[in-house]
Amino acid sequence: MSSSNEISAPIAPNASRLLWAGFWAIFAAGVGFAIRGGIFDNWGAEFGFTATQLGAIGGAGFTGFCFGIIGGGMVVDKFGYGKLVALAFICHVISAFVSFGATTPENAAQMLTIGMFIFAYANGTLEAVANPLVATLYPKNRTHYLNILHASWPAGMVFGAAVGWILDDKMELSWKIQLALYLVPTIAYGLMFLGQKFPQSEASEKGAKFSEMFKDVGILGSLVVCYLIALFCSASLGLSTTVGYLIAGVFLVAVGVITKGSIGSVLLFILFIAHALIGAVELGTDGWIQNITGNLFTSEQGKWLFIWTSTIMFALRFCAHWIEKTLKLSPIGLLVVCSILAVVGLQMASSMETLFMAFVALGIYAVGKTFFWPTMLAVVGDRYPRSGAVAMSVMGGIGMLSAGLLGGPGLGYSKDRYAAEALQESNPAIYAEVKAAEPSGFVFLDQVYAIDGTKLAEAKEAENPTQGQKDIVAADQQGDRSTLKADSYIPLAMAIIYIGIMLYFKSTGGYKAVKIDEQEA
Repeated sequence: MSSSNEISAPIAPNASRLLWAGFWAIFAAGVGFAIRGGIFDNWGAEFGFTATQLGAIGGAGFTGFCFGIIGGGMVVDKFGYGKLVALAFICHVISAFVSFGATTPENAAQMLTIGMFIFAYANGTLEAVANPLVATLYPKNRTHYLNILHASWPAGMVFGAAVGWILDDKMELSWKIQLALYLVPTIAYGLMFLGQKFPQSEASEKGAKFSEMFKDVGILGSLVVCYLIALFCSASLGLSTTVGYLIAGVFLVAVGVITKGSIGSVLLFILFIAHALIGAVELGTDGWIQNITGNLFTSEQGKWLFIWTSTIMFALRFCAHWIEKTLKLSPIGLLVVCSILAVVGLQMASSMETLFMAFVALGIYAVGKTFFWPTMLAVVGDRYPRSGAVAMSVMGGIGMLSAGLLGGPGLGYSKDRYAAEALQESNPAIYAEVKAAEPSGFVFLDQVYAIDGTKLAEAKEAENPTQGQKDIVAADQQGDRSTLKADSYIPLAMAIIYIGIMLYFKSTGGYKAVKIDEQEA
């Protein structure tokens, strides 16, 4: 680890420009993500979507990211950063116009899903550039600068949520106008990257072949990716489970051939599993939190709470280096503390009754989730320099695939299930009238008949609600509370994993960054 005096040691004269260009790129992604999260209720009311259907649309956004970051990470050293940035820029623009094509209940799900996928593909491609780029530019303090880079994500979410609040709640403008807003920072990052010279990664500079970069991932790490690919094939593409596993098996065999049968790093395999959990709890929750808090309080208050948590993340990500040095925490120690805070915050949020309690509970949760994603990337950069951009990109892809296939849909399913169970218990007759025509399912869990999205919206908007409508709203709120409580068990599992990793490093002399030669030795 570097000392506090070594915090700024870039290897390229345009390092600052490249860092802030990456910042603006991820900022654009955050703006688009926040705006989409804020207009879920618009889509539900206009097109009659259930929470599970909305979760599936949001999930396409995460899966698209996976294809962008993994594909980009594999080719970035060969094709160059500039070409991938140009591709991402074009996809960001196209995604907006595809989403605008959602005009009827018949075509809305398809157009919004495709638009979300393209948008996220662009986001993933950008991260395939930005993460290894910043890790290369600042090799002596990756945790600090990767956290600065990813401070752009909550900054974008704050901006997107604030603008959404003004345009939606105050001005009542179309969701299409709100969605178009992220094109402004998109143009900004395009101009920032234009004409810049990029450095080579440590692995690329030393002539590492692609097969060598992939050895640390190996068969073990690929198993995590293969499971998520199989799930994507069945859940998103509608293929049979058997076909999904066959496709995943072909991918696993290809990895075995490329790496000449390398098992891969056990530690990296465990880090991949932990990052899958991060994707589910951080991004999955972020995708739903405005909807949940808007249900428990008001839509406006939900947006303010979202801005509150995102502002905390933005500010704290500039403090990662100071926190590590002041508290004498290794990156793994920081992840342990953050996991515990996330558990506490989500547990408190599940029982919040007042707005003050919501600010406290979600503030604790926000502190916890702040350092998850960039610190994990820094750990991979520190421990696996030979992998270059590959391991970082695979990890990011795993996180986003998990968010899209497990986090977003899983929380949507939980909302549907818990709300349906609450209404069925409190008013079975009303439940029979308002339940959706088709059941909602999630992986291996039982299917449930959710509350129809249109009828739920009618109950919420009723000026003089009937008792039945009051029961519908109350059940929906109970579903939100139960969902937050269930969500808290994910960071609990993460805490257990990180404590195990911390004990491993303690037994081997402590956490430290390694060089390629040291890794190979």
